[in-house]
Amino acid sequence: MITYNVEVEQETDGRWIAEIADLPGVMVYGATADEVRAKVQALALRVVADRLEHGEADPSLLSISFQPA
Repeated sequence: MITYNVEVEQETDGRWIAEIADLPGVMVYGATADEVRAKVQALALRVVADRLEHGEADPSLLSISFQPA
């Protein structure tokens, strides 16, 4: 099983940002912490699915969980 840490922070302008450091480019902005958590998990799943589809990832990625960093 792969567990990805979701890092969530509020920017000085009030926006929220979430990212998964283990998946380069998986970073999103949103209006609330809950919104960015959902968006970043959805984006991570799309990235992992694309890697699996193109043979760029280990099939062990078929079991994924997310946790707050």
